[in-house]
Amino acid sequence: METLMHMHGGDLDAIEREYGIPKNEISDFSGNINPLGFPKKAAAKLAENIAMVCQYPDKNYFALRKSIGGYTGANPEHIVVGNGSTELISTFIKSVNAKRTLIMGPAYSEYENAVKTIGGEYTYFELKEEENFELNVERLLTELDGDVGLFIACNPNNPTGTAIKTTDMEKILIHCKTKGISVMTDETYIEFSDEIDKICSIPLVEKYDNIFVIRGISKFFAAPGLRLGYGITSSKKFHDMLAQNQDPWSVNILASYAGEQIFTDTEFIEKTKKLISSERKRMYDEISCWKNVKIYKSASNFMLVKLLTDKVDAAEIFDYMIREKMVIRDAASFTFLDESFLRFCVLSPEENTKFLTELKKIVE
Repeated sequence: METLMHMHGGDLDAIEREYGIPKNEISDFSGNINPLGFPKKAAAKLAENIAMVCQYPDKNYFALRKSIGGYTGANPEHIVVGNGSTELISTFIKSVNAKRTLIMGPAYSEYENAVKTIGGEYTYFELKEEENFELNVERLLTELDGDVGLFIACNPNNPTGTAIKTTDMEKILIHCKTKGISVMTDETYIEFSDEIDKICSIPLVEKYDNIFVIRGISKFFAAPGLRLGYGITSSKKFHDMLAQNQDPWSVNILASYAGEQIFTDTEFIEKTKKLISSERKRMYDEISCWKNVKIYKSASNFMLVKLLTDKVDAAEIFDYMIREKMVIRDAASFTFLDESFLRFCVLSPEENTKFLTELKKIVE
């Protein structure tokens, strides 16, 4: 049961076995994946061109990197692609080879795991609850010293939904440059933001070679199974290391071709942004009126809630919601959080309405 509550996204197969509920009847509020699903235009193109599996991908991924550059505004020469963002995260951490890494937390556990893999040490910089999990830049700068060689931040942060402004990130980069510290920022969820231009770090890549920006297509483009991640950096050291260590054709031809299609699908992109923005506001506004919870403002497609009552905890809510064919994330496994925190994402209006109705029943 505990594994089900704390897993990375909803393991619907395990839930089906445990609860006897067909997985196709379950609404997954724990996975943070775009409720619109994979872009239909790209799906049709893939189906039409399935014979491409008989070919090798372009070893340099020129068309894919050009497509990503057009979408993000980044120089294609600064773009690298990988078998999901996880591959690029671990490769960057290896290339920095920091004696100690400072991770902004609460945080996604894979950062810590990747540091452990290379035998590195790590500590956490805490986003404090009393500061509404907003980054205190001045406090951070005092900890970016000594033997810290790498700073990792998710922006917007998972699970809090809070974001670092681009102006603040530049302050961090300037400070880190003087200290010889590299910075990795994971922008997996940034495309869901209403104010992406105010929090995106990609424009800083041209000015600073100590930053590596990570993104992928698992969440916004609802394609975790394709395993396509990309990173943006002007660090020659990293580009050279990736060229030496990455397996040839790390990104399969279907993922590469899909990437060439989805980043130009402006209709899908705008439809997603409009849906998430309106539903996030609706859900936030309603929950804000409840007396037994506190909800935190989010720059992404998920929100963090703190229970202000002792009558129920996140584990009990997890169990209750599954029986109503909905999966949430009990956030107790995240660093600095406990059993009073839960996280849920934005799905379709109909699913969100049902979610709000059932959540209110159990917490109010």
